[in-house]
Order: sequence, then C-alpha cells, then structure tokens
Amino acid sequence: MLTFIAGLLIFFGVHLYSAVRSREVEKDLKVRLGYGPYMGLYSLISLIGFVLICIGFGQTRGAGVLYVSPTGLQHINILLMIPALILLVASQVPAGYIKKVTKHPMLVAVKLWALGHLLSNGELNSVILFGSFLVYAVFDRIMVKRRGDNGPGPDAELSAMMDGVAIVGGLAVWAILAFWLHPILFGVSAVPGM
Repeated sequence: MLTFIAGLLIFFGVHLYSAVRSREVEKDLKVRLGYGPYMGLYSLISLIGFVLICIGFGQTRGAGVLYVSPTGLQHINILLMIPALILLVASQVPAGYIKKVTKHPMLVAVKLWALGHLLSNGELNSVILFGSFLVYAVFDRIMVKRRGDNGPGPDAELSAMMDGVAIVGGLAVWAILAFWLHPILFGVSAVPGM
C-alpha cells in the first residue's frame, strides 16, 4: 500500500502544484525555468508517480472490498466510457464544438472515467484510485474557472471535422479497450461476462 500511496502523492502533488501555482510572470516557475525545462520536469515527476501508482495498485489487489457493484452499474460504466473517450480525444485535437461546449474536455473525461469506475469497482484500491482522480478533476476544474480559463476563446476557429475525429477516434479507442485491450492492460474484462 505504501508504494501505491507514494505514487498517488507524487502524481497528484505535481498536478496540485500546477493547479495552484502563481501565474504572475515574476513568480511563475514555468516562466522562470522556461516552458521546455518546466514541462520536462513536470512530466518526469508525473511519470514517476504514475509508475508507482501502477505498481502499487497491482500490489494492493486483494486489500479488501468495500462494496460489490451490481452488474447494472458495470454496464453504466461501460456506457460512460464512450463520452469519456470521445472527450479525451477531443481534448487532444484542434478545437471543435465539443471542446467549446465542454471548455475542458479532458477534465470532464476524467470525471466520467473516475465516476464510472467507482460505480463498478468496490475494491479498496479501486476506490482510492478512482476517488483520487475524481476529487482532483473537480478541484482542478474549480481552479481553472477561478483563473478565468474558459477553454477555447471567443475568436477560436471551430471545426466540425475535429468533432468527427473526436467521435470516431473515441469510439475506436472505446471498442479496442472494451473488447480487447482492457484485460491485457488491467487483468480484468471491461465487459461483464466476457
């Protein structure tokens, strides 16, 4: 459990710092270090935390069950992953109407992913993992709103084609994960009964 908690603290520690850091030019560490070095350090620390989370999550399997989800909630999780993955892809492509409406599609995607997995996984390590991501995504959205970052600006060129890319890409990722990759990566089928 120590490796798991250490990974969560490192991963979310750097993300929390980024959410609350000063954006004033003379105080902003990103400006003082330079974009490249700051992002390199940020990525390295995040990666270390992520690797520890993965190792620790595996080590804590069997740590206890807090609740057993009915199959219906597992099906809801599968359905929630469709918009979550569409939003995840939308966050990585140039602005379309999906990005404009959701403002921060990756944060919405993380909330849907975490909520869905909390509905369908009652193991202690799962509740800690997905609960941490859900709490962080809600907190970060509050911080983003306080900074006045409302996603693509009013003058942003929006592309319906990018929405199509997000939808097709998200559905493709969902299908690959749901029917093939999830058991390989995570050791459990995403679809109950498969």
